[in-house]
Amino acid sequence: MPRKVQSAVESRLALVRRARRINRILAETYPDAHCELDFGNPLELLVATILSAQCTDKRVNMVTPILFAKYRTAADFAAADRAELEGIIKSTGFFRAKANSIMGMAQMLCERYDGEVPGKLAELVKLPGVGRKTANVVLGNAFGVPGITVDTHFQRLTRRFGWTTETDPVKIEREVGEFIPKSEWTMLSHRLIWHGRRICHARKPACGACPLAALCPSYGTGPIDAVEAARLVKTGPFS
Repeated sequence: MPRKVQSAVESRLALVRRARRINRILAETYPDAHCELDFGNPLELLVATILSAQCTDKRVNMVTPILFAKYRTAADFAAADRAELEGIIKSTGFFRAKANSIMGMAQMLCERYDGEVPGKLAELVKLPGVGRKTANVVLGNAFGVPGITVDTHFQRLTRRFGWTTETDPVKIEREVGEFIPKSEWTMLSHRLIWHGRRICHARKPACGACPLAALCPSYGTGPIDAVEAARLVKTGPFS
């Protein structure tokens, strides 16, 4: 049985070493980890990320081909017929609020940035409907600027790993960023999201099938029997 990490008495140095070891194992486990939203440019990723709130990437990817064929520029989105836009994105949920965010974001892009998506965090978070999480997704995946994406999976896993006890996404982002090299931030986000979707589930993690078992202080939260745990492992695309 894997050794259970005693995080309560873990030194800062030991935590950093364990966190980096976990990151390395996840890199080996998910060599193809990437953003699972389909996009062709920064604007498309920004819109797709806004749509992904309270919605699966799979559902967003079903909607965006139609959306991006009709609206190709920020000006197109800014001038969109609201009812028509809402009709296209309705299946992603909260479609009225999302339409407001997309149209407002596009209008600001046209007014302040010549219709181009800015490549800086401070400017992105000023756009309607864009918080730090969305901004970091865009920066990391469209501009190659390292960023930590603190979604629900990232929050759950970092607490299970004993990396943080914080619940505020900004505090989690800053705390984790202190012991993981900046160059790894974007890929770490992908790896934790992939692991959360596939093995470290919210209700019943597949502990007995987890490559991180020996390093995780939460080992045993889910089934440790290998056969039972294997049944819980999921593969994408996620619905």
